[in-house]
Amino acid sequence: MTVIIVGVTQVEVLVTAPGGAGRDAVPGEGDTVTRLVQAAAEVFAEKGYDKAGVAEIARRAGLTTGAIYSRFTGKAELLAEAIRACGGEEFDDLFAQHGFEGRAGDVLTMVGMHLVTRTRDPLRSMLLEAFVAARRDPEVREVVRRHLADRATQMGALIDDAKVHGTVDDQLDTAAIVHLAHAVGLGFLLYEAIGVDNPSPEAWHDVVARVISATRPIDPEPDPTLRGATP
Repeated sequence: MTVIIVGVTQVEVLVTAPGGAGRDAVPGEGDTVTRLVQAAAEVFAEKGYDKAGVAEIARRAGLTTGAIYSRFTGKAELLAEAIRACGGEEFDDLFAQHGFEGRAGDVLTMVGMHLVTRTRDPLRSMLLEAFVAARRDPEVREVVRRHLADRATQMGALIDDAKVHGTVDDQLDTAAIVHLAHAVGLGFLLYEAIGVDNPSPEAWHDVVARVISATRPIDPEPDPTLRGATP
């Protein structure tokens, strides 16, 4: 139900440099950055942020540490790119489909169902390691907060659009709905980390459908004094 947890099986991303400059402007540069980001995601997932070494990341990418420092300011920026790359391409694709305009429930239902049907991906544990590191490292904390804020903005826009179309009750607080979605997504991330089995897709679908339906506008109670009245 949230952007953070929609899984990807590989990192295929066009990375942009700080300040918005495209890093793929130089021939082969995009491939170099992609290799670095993928290697970083793997090392962060396996060793955690604190123990992940720049030399190990460079080695796995088949590059030198100079290739990292000429493109990134350090581990925190590399982590930010890795989180962005692994953080939700499938959810982004749903945003691009005009068929879901005004129907946030359809998008959230599809994403919610993906939580119990996606394959386990070790790269997602990288995000969990980022949360652990964020407790101690202010720079990493800012990376994670910025990632959540960006995704919250996307989801908030989706929900606000649904309110305009009348498919989500405009009396409900958008930020609260987004917060709930993030909480559910992060909960699944924690369950995956310790190997807890998911509920069956059928049982989970029933719960998701019930929760989504609760966000729809409530039909006003008919005025009992008007029963039987002729128009």
